[in-house]
Amino acid sequence: MKFSPPLLQATLIKRYKRFLADVVHDQLGGFTVHCPNTGSMKNCWAEGDTVYLLDSQNPNRKYQYTWISSQTRNGYWLCLNTHLANQIVIEGIENQMVSELQGYSAIKPEVKYGEENSRIDLLLTSENKADCYVEIKTVTLLEEQISDETLETGRGFFPDAVSTRGQKHLRELMTIADSGSRAVLFFLVQHSGIKSVSAAAHIDPKYAQLLSEAINAGVEILCYRTHISPAEIRLQESLPFIYK
Repeated sequence: MKFSPPLLQATLIKRYKRFLADVVHDQLGGFTVHCPNTGSMKNCWAEGDTVYLLDSQNPNRKYQYTWISSQTRNGYWLCLNTHLANQIVIEGIENQMVSELQGYSAIKPEVKYGEENSRIDLLLTSENKADCYVEIKTVTLLEEQISDETLETGRGFFPDAVSTRGQKHLRELMTIADSGSRAVLFFLVQHSGIKSVSAAAHIDPKYAQLLSEAINAGVEILCYRTHISPAEIRLQESLPFIYK
């Protein structure tokens, strides 16, 4: 995913009210931008981080700029715009970066499915393959403060807050797997410091338990990292999922 027009670089002051952030630019001064991330964004921002903003080029929009990505003061790159996740994964599949999801003739985004009124992020179909349902979750939580000596550095966790929606999606995926179709939970790692992914049992123990049940029920787990820069975001290599 390449950005056009180029992203505007600014300095973060604060994020607040979930959808807003204040920034300052050398020439434009201080202003408020849209933050398209409904999560807690735990450990993902601090005053003084460098942020990259997309200009909507719409003078009638209340907040002209949207926060896309950041570089933290300790050098990590993050993409905090969760709305881009589907497109990043689609491009990765089409560019043959995801070996596990090749051989399908069509990719359909945001398809209604399931017994709990859900939408699957991607539905992959082909005449000679079982349908493949792909639920995409963005991973940005790096827990460097955890003192458990059994955890190597660079462990990323999902979710970053209690997620009843995420729990629902796991139940839906288990039903899909039981029906004979492929059910895939795709962890899209959008933090350059994360080297592996685990369920955040310390944050949402119910989600962690359901994820274990989903794996036993045949739900497949994929983890891929992204390359993040002011010019583009693109899928890179797979990362390990650590079960405990």
